[in-house]
Amino acid sequence: MDSTTIETVTAEELVEDIQKGVIQQQLEGMIPKFWSFGWSVVLSIVVFIIGSQIIKGIIKLFHRAMSLKDVDTGVETFLESVLRWILYIILFTIILGLFGVTTTSISAAVAGLGVTIGLALQGALSNFAGGILILLMHPFRVGDYIIEHATSQEGTVERINIIYTTLKMIDGRTVQIPNGTLAATTITNNTAMTRRMFNETVGISYDANIKRAKEIMLRIAEKQDHIITDEPVKVFVSELADSSVQIGLRFWVETEYFWQTKWTVLEEIKAEFDKAGVEICYNQLDVHIKND
Repeated sequence: MDSTTIETVTAEELVEDIQKGVIQQQLEGMIPKFWSFGWSVVLSIVVFIIGSQIIKGIIKLFHRAMSLKDVDTGVETFLESVLRWILYIILFTIILGLFGVTTTSISAAVAGLGVTIGLALQGALSNFAGGILILLMHPFRVGDYIIEHATSQEGTVERINIIYTTLKMIDGRTVQIPNGTLAATTITNNTAMTRRMFNETVGISYDANIKRAKEIMLRIAEKQDHIITDEPVKVFVSELADSSVQIGLRFWVETEYFWQTKWTVLEEIKAEFDKAGVEICYNQLDVHIKND
């Protein structure tokens, strides 16, 4: 009995020793892996920080090169967006390589997901293509005041990005319009030219003195500060309407001062007509009652 007991204890101890040895071996085998992974994490953080600073430096050099070449601001901002995306893709590819992910594996994964990514990014790709068309065709540039007729948005072009174009509206708000929408819709560019025509009509009464009204409108137009003098001022009867005689006024003005000039001219016409007794008409209906 004693010998049997001794043998049983020895077998249990032997099993425990084997189990402890296996666990220890597993732990000893995992320690280098944990160390390698932790080192890869630390190294990837360092690479990301350094890479981000290098990207910033490259972007600065890019802007300096563009300024020396006097490149359009819209083209510059668009190319900056593309360059930034490419540089960060390269940076993340390098970081993935630190974790053992090879370039071949990344290429295979991208190729396998190509169809899915293409379907998911249909809108983004069309906007990217729209941005390229905008930069090639130049329907507008940064600083232009445009009207986009698809959604009736209008404002000053503040930035042309890789996907969106940012407009600053007259009330201080900003709106982002997809480049694909801008490339496929009608756009009115109000500031593409350095001069713009003032073209307004004023309706006066049939009883008013047409010659006097034309003299007043001509005098007001000619005294404007930003009128372009190499083009004649035209004052004419544009229409004999139902309730008024429409007097037209046309002259060219510097685009930058168009709205200021328009507001001033219309206000002065009203004030001068009132002084001269020239009645500005509005739609009206005369009813004659005939008594039997």
